[in-house]
Amino acid sequence: MADISIREYIRWLPDGASEPTSTIVLTSPKRRFVDVRILKPTLGEKDAGVHLPLSRLDWAIAGTSSSEPRFDDSQKAHYSHCQWRHWINSRTVDTEGAADEGDNFAVTGDTALTLEKGRMVNPTTGIETDYEEMWRTGKIEGPPQDGGLVCLVVRWEGAEDDGIVRRGLVVRVGQHCQAFAREGDDISVERLQWEKSEERWVITARIGSKELLTDFVTMVGVQAEVDDEVVVRGDRWVVVEKVTN
Repeated sequence: MADISIREYIRWLPDGASEPTSTIVLTSPKRRFVDVRILKPTLGEKDAGVHLPLSRLDWAIAGTSSSEPRFDDSQKAHYSHCQWRHWINSRTVDTEGAADEGDNFAVTGDTALTLEKGRMVNPTTGIETDYEEMWRTGKIEGPPQDGGLVCLVVRWEGAEDDGIVRRGLVVRVGQHCQAFAREGDDISVERLQWEKSEERWVITARIGSKELLTDFVTMVGVQAEVDDEVVVRGDRWVVVEKVTN
């Protein structure tokens, strides 16, 4: 099923928990995902609005995920071992074999929360460190005029025979849409949300200059079908997934 995951905090053990970013992960039923982590303004930093400099991007990843059920004998608890394979990564061009792994545990008393535990490199220290992340699952509530559209995914992959990575992925789940594209060292990210009170899609964050396919996904996506193609400035985007109620 489609999923909206909003991070509430990250903790690099043994330090305390904090949330220096606005982090949202949108995942389709076929496990395609776009994970965007935007740094919050520091104290005294001028508000840049929705058009942000690249320095405000903590991390963007797009790819596919998987999970398998496991049982923890020591805690007598079921959990899921998850893997997120990187197809595009804002921190590196080379994604061959790149993936993150973690264990997801249910949180007693709140079915919307999931505690992820794992080990990865802390970007601040450069040292591999145990971590915890708390995630909240968002309710999927798309625009009523979209006729029950739950999820839409479009994908772009340009020629890479010159060694330059040209890839992009847009995932819309309900009222959220995120796009991430990379062309060599050029990175573009966009995040939109349906504002019920205003009855319109609003860009909440935009980084980079590449024209992404968010207008198509949010405005006319309900009319799209799998394998439809849209060409934007020579880039051929393909609808690879569509789910309706």
